Amino acid sequence: FFGEAPQLNPARTLIKGVICGVRVEEIAEPLMREIRYLDKLIDELAKGKAMEKILRKS
Repeated sequence: FFGEAPQLNPARTLIKGVICGVRVEEIAEPLMREIRYLDKLIDELAKGKAMEKILRKS
């Protein structure tokens, strides 16, 4: 999925926090970090948080 994605949102690297007990920004393996960015995004959206707030846009 990630290898075939046409373009990933560049703001995804601004997603911070803990998912599955691990800080997203501390994950060393690139593919696992991308997967956890998606996990965190989905979790925050499910809680009702706005996409702009998750991606730290104004």
